[in-house]
Amino acid sequence: MVVPAWMHTRISAEEYDSWSEKQCVGIEIVDGMVVVGPSTSKRHNRLARILANALDAAAGPDWNADTGFDVRLQDVALTNRRPDVTVYRAETIDLTPTRPEHVLLVVEVVSPGSETTDRIVKVDQYAKAGIPFYWRIEQAPTGVPIVCTYVLDPATKGYRDGEMFTGVIKAAAPFSVTVDLGTV
Repeated sequence: MVVPAWMHTRISAEEYDSWSEKQCVGIEIVDGMVVVGPSTSKRHNRLARILANALDAAAGPDWNADTGFDVRLQDVALTNRRPDVTVYRAETIDLTPTRPEHVLLVVEVVSPGSETTDRIVKVDQYAKAGIPFYWRIEQAPTGVPIVCTYVLDPATKGYRDGEMFTGVIKAAAPFSVTVDLGTV
């Protein structure tokens, strides 16, 4: 396989913004460099969709929850992440790119190939960007997901551990949701 030349050079926010949505699917930009994400399984996608639907229903009129779009963490060097689920202010639905100040919560469903990135790298990036809540969902061999929650400490710009759940998700303020994910 020959890797396209654009994967070996830094790209700017302007260049990335000129790409089509089709070109952007499956990639993230970290410090201006294209990072190709691992393929996700049907189980992964289903879990993210169930969670996004539940969070969207519980969020009320002020917040939306969706999957599959970029959150622009910084412009220089360009860093775009594509969380599995993002809860963001409803009034910003048409603003592109979505910025950290529009986001309440990002969720990453850990997949083979994304363990280190989801457990270490993204936690730090989301915290430094000021996103108040981060959830990491581990897909256990039993089929019952493990949900690790983190809450931003504004003083340190780092996350502190929140609660851990097995198969049940409870959201933090300003909304409340309980989802039984036990057999997805």
